[in-house]
Amino acid sequence: MTEAKLREKLYGWRVRSGPLALLAVAAVAAPTVRSLLIGAAVAVLGLAVRAWAAGHIHKERTLARTGPYRHSRNPLYFGNFLLGLGVAVATNSWWGALVFALYFALFYPHVILEERKRMRRFFPEQYGDYEKSVPLFFPRLKPAPGRGGERFRWSQYLRNKEYRALLGAVLVWLILTAKMLFLPHLHP
Repeated sequence: MTEAKLREKLYGWRVRSGPLALLAVAAVAAPTVRSLLIGAAVAVLGLAVRAWAAGHIHKERTLARTGPYRHSRNPLYFGNFLLGLGVAVATNSWWGALVFALYFALFYPHVILEERKRMRRFFPEQYGDYEKSVPLFFPRLKPAPGRGGERFRWSQYLRNKEYRALLGAVLVWLILTAKMLFLPHLHP
């Protein structure tokens, strides 16, 4: 299998294997009130980054260069990283942290590289300059110069169906809270 085919497969399996990773994390979780609260704080930050990005991006129509896209070329994926890190903290389990780390390490480097190729194809004239001025993943505090124009739009957030990330996070916290309250004897 070529590297390109492998990346394409991993791109597709990232979403499909997410629920399996969450089940594995829930199985090994030993949440406490403290771990749930600290994890929730990190996850809320991830959800906020994702929401901010979703209110700016018009997928495959225009190159997003406003809002969080002035700080990172992949704020949605960075938001996923924070969200996953929050879940890992909430589990209060080294095994939960390991599942998160393996999942992220297996899928996201390939997904991010595939995304960069797609953006180069969709926006060949714009992406080169953008790539030079904005970091690939970890955001920098100072935004890239220029392009402050477009504002966050709730309608775009809804069009991008970003509320699904919020609903998923609430579901995960409900599961972890239920495990802590009702199944404390099942903690590994």
